[in-house]
Formats: sequence, structure tokens, C-alpha cells
Amino acid sequence: MHPTPERLLQYACLPLAALVLAVCWSPPLRAEATTKAAPVYSVSPIGWVRKSGGRTFIEVEPRYQAALLGVDQLSSLWVFWWFDRNDAPDKRAILQVHPRGNPDNPLRGVFATRSPFRPNLIALTQVTVIAVRGNMIEIGEIDAFADTPVLDLKPY
Repeated sequence: MHPTPERLLQYACLPLAALVLAVCWSPPLRAEATTKAAPVYSVSPIGWVRKSGGRTFIEVEPRYQAALLGVDQLSSLWVFWWFDRNDAPDKRAILQVHPRGNPDNPLRGVFATRSPFRPNLIALTQVTVIAVRGNMIEIGEIDAFADTPVLDLKPY
């Protein structure tokens, strides 16, 4: 007896269904196989914000003084600094704030604000370069406290 055309179609589709299932489905991975340790990065200050007599400076660590070559020819710098006074696990966990701490402002995610509460406490300020003397850069105003660690400098 010969199979009917309908029966042939059923047999032809079986391997295709098995192939689709094999390609589209795979067993779930164990949690420990998919969980990786988060990478850890280390940063160290290259200097410190100093304020004295109404003037503001960035004191660069002496070992980085050679990196200041040409900074005296710049009119502005980007200063990357660390919100060191907010470095606590509970403050790093804050992900939404009212901008400027004003509850009348709508709630926003910290990535949409200049909030000092952040998962990584990196801040960025554009400053005017007034003068460079040795390892000291005199700058215009900066929204960082005195003795704040400076992570990096880049030309504006």
C-alpha cells in the first residue's frame, strides 16, 4: 500500500519541526554559569582642589607634573573629580532625585541630573585656566569643595 499525499506531508514536516525545535530551544543555563563577577576598576587622584584667599587651584601630584606641559596655553579645562563626601553605599544606591533637592521639581533619574548621588561618583566641571605654576593650576570657579580629589584633566 502506498501512503497518501497527506501522510507524506506529515512525514516530511516531522524532521522540519524537530530541526526548528533543536535550533530555537536550548536547555536553560544554570545561574552560576551565567553570573559573572562585575569588573572592578581602580582610579587614583592625580591632584586635589585647593581653595585659599578667594582663589581656586588644582594641585597636581608632583609625579604627574610633566603631564601639565601645554596646559598653560589652554583657556579652559574639563576637570573630572570625585564626589568623595557622598561615598557611602546608601548614597550610591539613590537612583532618582528631585533636581536641586527641591521637592517641587519632578522626580528624575540621576543620569538626567547633576546630582552628587550616583552609582559612580564621577563629576565633571568645565573651568577657566588662569595660570599654571609648577604643579599648581589656578582656575576659575569649580563646583567642588576644597580638598576634593581630582581624577583627570582634559582640554575643553
